[in-house]
Amino acid sequence: MKHIRLLYTFLFGVAVLLFFGWAYPHHLHYQEQYQLFLFNCSYVWEIVKLPGGIADLLGRFCTQFFLYAWVGALIIAILLSVVQLLTLRLTRWGRLYGLSFVPAFLLWLFLLDENALLGGVWAVVLTLLASWLFDKLPGGWVRRILLIVAIPVLYWVVGPVCLLFFLLQAPPLSSHPSPLTSHDSSHPSPLTSHNLYYGVFVLMAVMVIILSHHLPVPAAKLWTGIHYHRYPEEVPVLLWIATLSVFVLLLIVRACHKWTNAPSSPVAILPSFAVVAVVMGLLVWKNSNFKAEKAMQYDFMACHQQWNRILDTINTDKPNNQIGVTIQNLALAMRGMLADHMFEYHQNGLAGLLPDVERDATSPMPTAEAFYQLGMIHVAQRSVFEAQEAILDFQKSARCYKRLAQTNLITGNYEVARKYLLALQKTLFYKEWANETLPLLENEEAIAKHPEYGRLRQMAYKDNFFFSDHVTPEMLQKLFLGNTTNRLAYEYLMADYLLTGDLENFANYVGWGEKLGYPAIPRHFQEALALRWSMHHERGEPMPAQVSPSIVQRFSQFISYIKSPTMTREGLAQNYGDTYWHYYITTIQR
Repeated sequence: MKHIRLLYTFLFGVAVLLFFGWAYPHHLHYQEQYQLFLFNCSYVWEIVKLPGGIADLLGRFCTQFFLYAWVGALIIAILLSVVQLLTLRLTRWGRLYGLSFVPAFLLWLFLLDENALLGGVWAVVLTLLASWLFDKLPGGWVRRILLIVAIPVLYWVVGPVCLLFFLLQAPPLSSHPSPLTSHDSSHPSPLTSHNLYYGVFVLMAVMVIILSHHLPVPAAKLWTGIHYHRYPEEVPVLLWIATLSVFVLLLIVRACHKWTNAPSSPVAILPSFAVVAVVMGLLVWKNSNFKAEKAMQYDFMACHQQWNRILDTINTDKPNNQIGVTIQNLALAMRGMLADHMFEYHQNGLAGLLPDVERDATSPMPTAEAFYQLGMIHVAQRSVFEAQEAILDFQKSARCYKRLAQTNLITGNYEVARKYLLALQKTLFYKEWANETLPLLENEEAIAKHPEYGRLRQMAYKDNFFFSDHVTPEMLQKLFLGNTTNRLAYEYLMADYLLTGDLENFANYVGWGEKLGYPAIPRHFQEALALRWSMHHERGEPMPAQVSPSIVQRFSQFISYIKSPTMTREGLAQNYGDTYWHYYITTIQR
């Protein structure tokens, strides 16, 4: 029987592992990039000096491994399996065995939120572990004294989730025994007096009230948890439901003597396990945010400059959100495909090319990546710095630190770059990169020869100017004219003109393509030239020689189709959805 229960726990752990490793990996990457775990005493002290600090420290330590999604998924699977096993140990479940999985499933639901912190799960694990160990102590005054001591200690270790420990030590209610008390009278109740129980409750309440006047945190957070969720004002409801469900379920199981005292077998416990697994599994799948997962996937691939992987992804699942389109266009440009293929994919105007930088921690990162690759180093640096400062729980970001070290290295601010690199030396997974980069500081020759930093330094703006939050064509012009070998800046400038329908300025710069080494005028450029020509000439006049005969023929068919009485938007998209003409008609002239 014991082996069957372990098998069910193993199957649950495998399900968690596969979900987070295969279906939800980029939520784990998201968590990792918005913290900076440092191996030094001052960093550790800043965490553990607040209530719940030990659980938070363990959560942050584990989160750094989320850089590798399958490792992070394994950590979560182990933690949730431990929650289930500890819940199982608290009482006799009998045929209601499946209910022991409910708290672990609820924590799984909690972790679907990308801003739910792993410290909350650790708080539940440590509380259940303390309750299980405390239940093994003999009765008497030693147990009572340890209970009084355990409440403030556990509160400092895990935070207000320790309320569960307090509830599990409750004296018998009416005719029902304490949830942690076995049916055997040889195992005494943890409390022999209601007075002691209420006294401990008052002690806990007074302790929190006193701390609220001495700690630099809002008083409400001392009751709901400081380190359970990234949003300071957010009450982690699902975490608290998962926590309190342990107590409620134990009461329910204790009340159902008929089901818990009856002999149980593998067949008898299967129905309860199957029902809980199906119901909670459906809840997990229904509440999973796969739309956000896809956006995080694009952001992760751009962060690690996986341009070919991005192209493979957009060919199978074309993005239609701002982050996805921004990274799609960047990947096309990095592989020299933007001018020929951008309108084969969804475009949402300038919002998908270089969108305005918002004041949050997430949306500026893809745009900052485009700024960086274009050579707009100062703009990228400002965007990344502001994104880091917008992290809601005031943590720093390993990803941001790395990029800020790079931008300051390129711009020659070596002491600032050194500050970031020395911090990254104290991390587990960025230490090697920091050690490799430190020798570049003040080594102008090495930087000039570096394939990335040397190229970006040459492409960067040569003169200072005022930059607003909105990227203008004039800024792209200045970037390109400052270095006319910057093909990426040229294609972004031309894409800006095409996306806004500014065909006159587009025509003024189309001749630069030959100087940049284009073997032929890109397809979308030819389509724009044909469209511009049609606005200024009568039909039947010969097209410019720059436009190929195949483009001329297809444009003629396009004009005939849009003038046809049988034209439909669906037919237009099906036949010409990969052309600039379709974008112009449906977006610029709609």
